[in-house]
Amino acid sequence: MKLINIGFGNLVSSDKLIAVVAPDSAPVKRIVQDAKANGLLIDATCGRKCKAVIIAENNQIVLSAISCEAIQNRANESEEHKDEQ
Repeated sequence: MKLINIGFGNLVSSDKLIAVVAPDSAPVKRIVQDAKANGLLIDATCGRKCKAVIIAENNQIVLSAISCEAIQNRANESEEHKDEQ
């Protein structure tokens, strides 16, 4: 199991990720509101502006204060470290 740092000491399992999307579009905002209403929302922004919405395979939604690109770079870095071992 690989963990990806999504900011402020928060980690998510890369095995469970479906998508990392920007929070700006109306459909994504609806997904976040539905997850909040159903108790499936995890806010990992530490009070900062949400810059990425992470969708997990168990229908949980995680909000992150770092950008989609930064999460992608961190995921790629963890892949490189895995390949080196």
